[in-house]
Amino acid sequence: MEYFNSPREKFRSLTSSRTILPSLLACDFANLERDIHELEESGASALHLDIMDGHFVPNLSFGIPVVEAVRRVTDLVLDVHLMLSTPESYFEVFKNAGADGITFHAEALADLDKPNQNFARNGCRVTQFREIETVASHIHSALDKIHTLGLAAGLSIIPPSDVEILEPFLCKCENILIMSVMPGFGGQKFDPRAKEKLSWLHNHVMPGTLISVDGGVNENTLADCKNHGATGLVMGTAIFKNNQTKNNFVKLNNELQAD
Repeated sequence: MEYFNSPREKFRSLTSSRTILPSLLACDFANLERDIHELEESGASALHLDIMDGHFVPNLSFGIPVVEAVRRVTDLVLDVHLMLSTPESYFEVFKNAGADGITFHAEALADLDKPNQNFARNGCRVTQFREIETVASHIHSALDKIHTLGLAAGLSIIPPSDVEILEPFLCKCENILIMSVMPGFGGQKFDPRAKEKLSWLHNHVMPGTLISVDGGVNENTLADCKNHGATGLVMGTAIFKNNQTKNNFVKLNNELQAD
């Protein structure tokens, strides 16, 4: 087993190649340990865990006890995606639960700094973002807090948001996550606007940054994501469907790694 000095360093090991991050929201929770071990046997390097609060997104998922349970049965990288209205309140508790990386939403902090704009549903345009005097320093501070905990830091945006709002923060991120559906529910259709955002990121991110995409990523959209620069593909239904987790992962990963 490879040894890492910190969870942040462990997460950064993902950035050396293209990576599928199976989303556990789509797994069989009655057989959670079985599904995780099948992914380990198939060559998976990481797992993606969606944390929803019913406010930032109109749905609830799982919380700290499930992350703790996942950590007890695997050493895989745990990529924790906070779809929460107040993400900073939970950085330390998810670190203690076993997260290696924490990703939060730029729109969540924009909503905190400028209430009543509902950026969580409407997205955030560059012009709007620049008018919020405190949001840039707020996001920088949040990323610093994650790093202080020894974790990899990530920033995410929803489909209506402009990718350019991420530019001031790229130097502090190990993960940039482009949502290609509105977050909250699985099985949605891939939003093609994500492809242009992935291409933009490919030309702007720092070395050692995972360019991730999440939502509607499957056997039909994988090639487009890869060709537009995605290096981290979050996949749920496509991995766990038909109770064929191992076969599905191997097939999709072979396609992802092919030149």
